Amino acid sequence: MILGIDEVGRGPWAGPLVIGAVILPEEKPEWVNELTDSKKLSKKKREKLSEIIINEAPATALGWVSSEEIDKLGLTESLKLATRRAVKEIQKKNIPFSEIVIDGTINFLAGTPLEKHVSILKKADFLVKEVSGASIIAKVARDQYMKKLAEIYPNYGFEKHVGYGTAFHKKAIEDFGVTPEHRKSFKPIREILGLSEEKLEEERITTKKIGDKAENIVAEYLEKNGHEIIARNFKTPFYEIDIISKKDDYIYFTEVKYRKDDFAGGGLFAVDERKQKQMEFATESFLKFKKEFKNLNPLLAVADVSGKKFELKNWFTLV
Repeated sequence: MILGIDEVGRGPWAGPLVIGAVILPEEKPEWVNELTDSKKLSKKKREKLSEIIINEAPATALGWVSSEEIDKLGLTESLKLATRRAVKEIQKKNIPFSEIVIDGTINFLAGTPLEKHVSILKKADFLVKEVSGASIIAKVARDQYMKKLAEIYPNYGFEKHVGYGTAFHKKAIEDFGVTPEHRKSFKPIREILGLSEEKLEEERITTKKIGDKAENIVAEYLEKNGHEIIARNFKTPFYEIDIISKKDDYIYFTEVKYRKDDFAGGGLFAVDERKQKQMEFATESFLKFKKEFKNLNPLLAVADVSGKKFELKNWFTLV
């Protein structure tokens, strides 16, 4: 049983990086013969096959890494992180596999217990059906995400170029600026913005200061409501948790979102299903290595801080 792995979104200027992971049925149905490199299929055919794969394959999963995370980690580490997120979701399904095939030339699971099971292969998305399936579901999912993004930022044409560096996309950035979905660490975006590496680092520092201020507001709120703060800005190479707190028999993992205004739903807009999965990944990873908290009930939470006055609009747990 092969677990196929492929990525979509390595090169765009905007939007997330997505890793697809697929295990196909042991007895291959007829539709498996139709699987190939997603780029060789029409949009209609990709969408049809993606639906079939998700509904009929024993296990499928997606690993998402946001543009913000790409700017923080760099592309190589982001590919590793997205792969680990996808594989973790596959492992939850308890479907056995004996080999992992990754499209390309780099083993993104190097340094993990699964490393010895990995084969890397150029053009695997064309040669190995499981990898073809992974490329299809990842491509369709990312395209759908960019289509939704186009509704929020209608001036950029995300539904057409899905974040890649077209002339239209470049002109839109020059006319309307960058969105939170743009990868500022990518050289074309830096050049359009006239940002040097030094200026970009200054922006990172400013962004961190703003984030720290928003987190301070939320931490104070939690402490006033009986929480004991366990950790702030808890970081590893593969995830970050803004605030970890404890109250009674519960341990809370709070994601703090700040926006200058309430456009597009304020800070809460950013906490979609993909972001929730990332939060779950971080929570499970933290508790796996912090055994002293194993008897507490974990809860994910979101805090929405908005405006120049850094007002806490809301704090709530996710069910």
